[in-house]
Amino acid sequence: MSKVVALHELEDGIVLIAMEDRVSRNTFSKELVAGLLEAFQHIAGNPNYKVVVLTGYDNYFCCGGTKEELISIFKGEIKFNDIDFFTLPLECRLPVIAAMQGHGIGAGLVFGLYADFPVMAKESIYSANFMRYGFTPGVGGTMMLPLKLGEVLGSEMLYTAGNYRGGQLKERGVQLKVFPRADVLKEALSMARELAEKPRQSLIILKEHLTRQIKAGLPEVIERELKMHEISFHLPEVGERINTLFGR
Repeated sequence: MSKVVALHELEDGIVLIAMEDRVSRNTFSKELVAGLLEAFQHIAGNPNYKVVVLTGYDNYFCCGGTKEELISIFKGEIKFNDIDFFTLPLECRLPVIAAMQGHGIGAGLVFGLYADFPVMAKESIYSANFMRYGFTPGVGGTMMLPLKLGEVLGSEMLYTAGNYRGGQLKERGVQLKVFPRADVLKEALSMARELAEKPRQSLIILKEHLTRQIKAGLPEVIERELKMHEISFHLPEVGERINTLFGR
């Protein structure tokens, strides 16, 4: 297994994926992406698993693309969907609980929202920061934020690219579970145990049913986001913003 993605088999068919790339602070480094692909591939091949819990480390859940990746997209060298990994929680046949104990930024926030049950922390920051750099959102964020956080609030987050703490999102009425950071993983595991009481096959076919509309609509959303990127990602100021604002 990857050095930055650990997989822990827990009780009753529960499996925990822990992202811990301390060098990149859980941005989508090559090591983190490879580890995630390996972890979900392993899970797909094990008939005993029932529920997946996905989490980060310390203050970081997942912080999206690296600076090098953003510059490469700006230069037209790559597209965000060249490596198909950001929908892994959606494509996983088993229910996935994202214990988003730490910050979820940009594509890292969207990655967590692809889970069936995102669980947030009151203290952590969640930001769809794409427009801060001047380019329009990608990785399906234009679909997932309004869907999971509410149309008005999700659209606001996409337009403003502002920072929102989990407590603020809860006050704004999000229906996702929000707990103090210290309790997020504990609550996620509690939910996992509740799900794991059910038959594996019933969990699988229910997820197939509940996610079918997202899976049906997502390819068109991705295509439209890529069309927007053909314009917005190559604006002259975008490269300058990435160089000056990344990591702030």
